[in-house]
Amino acid sequence: MESGNRHRILTLMVGASLALAPAAAAQAQPDSMPPGVTAKMVQDGKALWSGQGLCLACHGVDGKGGLGPDLTDGKWDHINGSFEQLVARIIKGVMPAESKSGQLMPPRGGGGLNDDQVKAVAAYVWTLNRRPAQE
Repeated sequence: MESGNRHRILTLMVGASLALAPAAAAQAQPDSMPPGVTAKMVQDGKALWSGQGLCLACHGVDGKGGLGPDLTDGKWDHINGSFEQLVARIIKGVMPAESKSGQLMPPRGGGGLNDDQVKAVAAYVWTLNRRPAQE
């Protein structure tokens, strides 16, 4: 093979690997937190999940479902799974007529959560189907 052709092929291979590297890295890396979400919010959301938020009553202790849907499998019935849409859905709730199971999710989970508490629960739910950071 001619030296010039080898150089072109090598250049193409290096270029292709560099172009594909960000996509591969994005798949290998766990998702970072949404803007404005902190680890403290996630911790607070987990506590609310098990307490005042009443979330575990329908979604289970680990979020895998029960009366309510599984929130760990990445499949969303009413939203795309973004933090913003999680907040909006928790605030609005899910009426039985729009629920795939016919179950009601009361606005704010039925626990009277304020806006900051809703955001904390949404932050926790957002993490339920994300891979943990590798140490």
